[in-house]
Amino acid sequence: MQFLEYCYSLGAGGIQTELESLEPEYTKRLRQRAEELGMYLEVIAALPKEDAAGFEHTVKAAKEAGAICLRAACLDGRRYETFASLDEWKSFVDASRAKISRTLPLLEKHRMAMGIENHKDWTTDELVALMKEFSSEYFGVCMDTGNNIALLDDPMDLVERLAPYAVTTHIKDMGAEEYSDGFLLSEVPLGEGMLEMKRIVGTIAKARPTAKFTLEMITRNPLKIPCLTEKYWRTFPDRSGQSLARTLALVRAHQPRRPLERPEALDRPAQAKLEENNVKKCLAYAREQLGLAPLDRAKNPSRRSWKLSPGPFRNNFEEMKLRF
Repeated sequence: MQFLEYCYSLGAGGIQTELESLEPEYTKRLRQRAEELGMYLEVIAALPKEDAAGFEHTVKAAKEAGAICLRAACLDGRRYETFASLDEWKSFVDASRAKISRTLPLLEKHRMAMGIENHKDWTTDELVALMKEFSSEYFGVCMDTGNNIALLDDPMDLVERLAPYAVTTHIKDMGAEEYSDGFLLSEVPLGEGMLEMKRIVGTIAKARPTAKFTLEMITRNPLKIPCLTEKYWRTFPDRSGQSLARTLALVRAHQPRRPLERPEALDRPAQAKLEENNVKKCLAYAREQLGLAPLDRAKNPSRRSWKLSPGPFRNNFEEMKLRF
């Protein structure tokens, strides 16, 4: 509820978040307030491991709260950090397919769409294959426009191939710098990075007009992508030197305007201020350069709209990692 109010104050059109409670009293209040503000809701859910009863409970609560879709991820971490061998990766693939198989009947039963995020786990080829294997009007992707650079995928190729499956999105721009074992990768304010944001937004809007745009502006130290190490390649038997060369060329061709931010050196208030400033820069760019605005508060109702998604909730609101 607090996040909803905060995002409204910044001019967002909706939120993507976990539900604080699955109780009807709470979901009713959340739905009522979102409707009063003219905002929409997307719910983050965990895929069922064995017993799918808990997942179904979340689906029901999401519908009661007025959610328009769910977002889920198969992997919490990053492929090149989580798995030490190809066999470990294959076991994860089998387990993920089993989870999706348990999920689909419930999505179809309750008529609720869900998008699986490319969470630095699936390559573009693998995720497209997954979409074809589990073809359903209620199953698609939460397309993150920056994550797969870490897997050496071409970012526009990912957008063009996954846009038809986009239930929702994580829109971001990316900055990168080389380091000894590969490259560093960070989210940066829209328009300041290496991605073609106008082309990305236009491609998604054309292929999937119903998909909302979620701005994910994560303010953190750069992630290390150790693509020049042996361990990195253990779970990528089909990746080639061409993927590596293309990605390193992209990094070298788009040197950041200034060094990538290292906010972990700042105290908590300074980190929060920096992140909010970055978010505000993104919103301004979205309005002025991408034609994105909250639908219910825009003079032109045909304009696309933003929503925001938070990181894990914490008891103290100032401790919450904000993501758009």
